Formats: sequence, C-alpha cells, structure tokens
Amino acid sequence: MQTHFTEDQLKDPGIARSNEILRACVHCGFCTATCPTYQVLGDELDSPRGRIYLIKDMLESGRPADAKTVKHIDRCLSCLACMTTCPSGVHYMHLVDHARDHIEKTYRRPFSDRALRWVLARILPYPARFRLALRLARLGRPVAALVPDARLRAMLEMVPDAVPAPSPNDAPQVFPAQGPRKMRVALLTGCAQRALNTDINDATIRLLRRLGCEVVVARGAGCCGALTHHMGKTADSHAHAAGNIRAWAAEIAGEGLDAIVINTSGCGTTVKDYAHMFRGDPLEADAQAVARRAMDVSELLMQLDLPEGAGGLRVAYHSACSLQHGQQIKTHPKTLLKTAGFEVVEPADSHLCCGSAGTYNLLQPEISKQLKARKIETLEAKQPQAIAAGNIGCMMQIGSGTGVPVVHTVELLDWATGGPRPRALDAGT
Repeated sequence: MQTHFTEDQLKDPGIARSNEILRACVHCGFCTATCPTYQVLGDELDSPRGRIYLIKDMLESGRPADAKTVKHIDRCLSCLACMTTCPSGVHYMHLVDHARDHIEKTYRRPFSDRALRWVLARILPYPARFRLALRLARLGRPVAALVPDARLRAMLEMVPDAVPAPSPNDAPQVFPAQGPRKMRVALLTGCAQRALNTDINDATIRLLRRLGCEVVVARGAGCCGALTHHMGKTADSHAHAAGNIRAWAAEIAGEGLDAIVINTSGCGTTVKDYAHMFRGDPLEADAQAVARRAMDVSELLMQLDLPEGAGGLRVAYHSACSLQHGQQIKTHPKTLLKTAGFEVVEPADSHLCCGSAGTYNLLQPEISKQLKARKIETLEAKQPQAIAAGNIGCMMQIGSGTGVPVVHTVELLDWATGGPRPRALDAGT
C-alpha cells in the first residue's frame, strides 16, 4: 500500500511503525475470509482491509477520528485471525492498537460510552473491586431482560451464579517444587480471572510444582494491561504493564526466572508484546527481558515431563484467538490433553472467534451474541462431555450459553496427573 506521511509525521515512532505496516498490505483481501465481523456483517469496512483504509486515511491526514471510523474500529475484535491468514505479514495488531490510541486522544465519545468505558477500566483490572461489582450485579440479574440498554443488559447476563472467595495462592509468595527443582518460574495470577475463577491459578500452581517447578507469585505483579490497552487507554495499560515489568525484573535480577508463565492467553499475547509497548522507554531493557521469558502455560508444559494419564472424557477443545492467532500456539494444548488421556475433538471453523475478546462482549453485545451462538453450536455438535479452553474470557462467554461444563485446559491436566476433579465438571449435577 502506498502511503504519504510527511517527514515530520514519521518522526513519531507510532506513525513510523504504522507506516511500515500499511506499506506491507497488498490489498489481496485474504483477511476478509477469516474475519468474524465481516462474516457476520458483510460490510467491507468491517473487515481488516476496510479498517486498514480507514486507519490510513485518519493517520495520514492527521485529523481527529470521526464517528464513522470509530464505529468500524470499535467493531474489531482484535482476534488477529487476519494476521494468521495474511500472506504479506501485515502486523494488524500494532496498527489497530495505534488507531485506538489515536481515537482515545482525539474523539469525544457520547457520555454513555465514556461512562461505561471508565467504569470497565476502573473495575475489571482490580480483583477486589471486580468481585464486589459482581456481587452487587447479581442483585440486578433477575431483571436483566427489562434493562433497555443492550450493553448493561449484557453485563448483567454475564454475571456468574457464584463469585469465589479470594484464593490464598494469589498472594505474593514462593511455592517450592515437589522433588528436585527443574525450573524457577513466575506465574501471572492476573486480574479478572482472580475474581471469576480461582481454580485456574490453583490448578496451575499444583501442576507446575508436581512437575518440578518452583512457582513465584511476585509482589507488585497484577493486571497485564490488556483490558485497557484494547480500549485505547494507553496510559492506564502501560501503568499496569510497568508494575509487572518491575516486579518480574526484580525476580530476574534476584534468584532468576526461567519463564514467566501465563494461563490466560489474552494476557500472554500482551505480555509477549511488552518489548514493543515500551520501545524507547527507560523500562525497555527490562520489558525485553520479560517478553523473552513470557510463555503460555501449554508452552512450558511441553518442556516438562507430563506423565500419561487416563482422563477418559471426550473434550471439545476451543482454541482462543489470542492463543492460536496472537501467539501462534495451535497444537500444544491438544497434544497435552491427549497425553493426559482425554479424547480431543475440535469444532468446525475453529479459527473463528467466540465473541468474548476482552470487553468486546460488553461493548458490542449484538455482534458478540451472534458469534457466541455460532461457536456453541459447533462445539455442541461434537457431543463433548466437557469443553476446554485456555482463556478465562472464552470460558465465561461459552459457559454462559451452554450446559456442557467449560474448564480450563490446565484444570484437566492437573486432574489427570493427581489433582482434584475440576469443580466445573460437577456443576449442576
């Protein structure tokens, strides 16, 4: 794609990076075939290629974002299926992130939009606040159908039946390996996951310790920054990320870390991008050190000696977009589940998003519900006894629309190798 940025514009590192990305695009349109929103809406502007044109025009002209551009950028899931499909290597993630940052700085949204986004940014990344908000929201869930605003209605409908108490394992501490220590790893315990499902971190710690890892929950580590990053709130997201970088850099400089383990794939995609996010920043070197060590839990488990098990269940594996497209990890979870003795099946169109995408299901509920219905239909068609996923957002999204138990991959692996049976498998029985 031909671009016409001025020399002064290209002095901005963000513009320079976007210029590189735009110039890599050859207009082939392969991305439209795998874009969920294009499949649902059929509008070229709701495809990666269409959004690229809008972003180019907005950035090149140097003008503030307009309502039309904002509408179509907001509809992007950031599922990154387009990056998997693109034959030219267009790094759409960095481009759309830059566009969202520009929108946040130059476009004044309607009051209701600003208020909702402010609330999400001030609650979701903070487990204690989020837990309290969930408990209060449960009071309104019985009348959710009467709420006129679709976004508020979606928020109430997504509230879980129960809100778990905080897990003592989430507090800063060091869990020794069981037997000889093979690795010393830090675990990102996250933010929303700590409020929604404490079993995932608990299972991860048990499994890693059993396989010879010393597991560190570092003081000062928390939200990875993804939730606010995808809303264009760069200052907020970088503040969260900087806290993690400092916390893990201190561990690296101290007793050292072989890996930083992440069991929420949306967070993993973001942490692996810290080096880009902090380019030119005083924290750049530490951000690079962190990003180099960042691993999805399935990546680390492939390096350890996971014993064969007799899981026995027929499991439909849902591949989270942030894992298969964002991190290009496609086979590890399935290989591990098979090793643990589970029968693994995959739904049709497994490359398509379930519609969760961080806060997307709250901000774009109509599109999200269509994608959720499609995903659940393809999963249930496999007649599984359980659905496994590696991302809490996907688990909540799919679990809110199916009677099939939805569990994290690591919970099944923990169970198959000596841990407790996942509670989700017995829910409602």
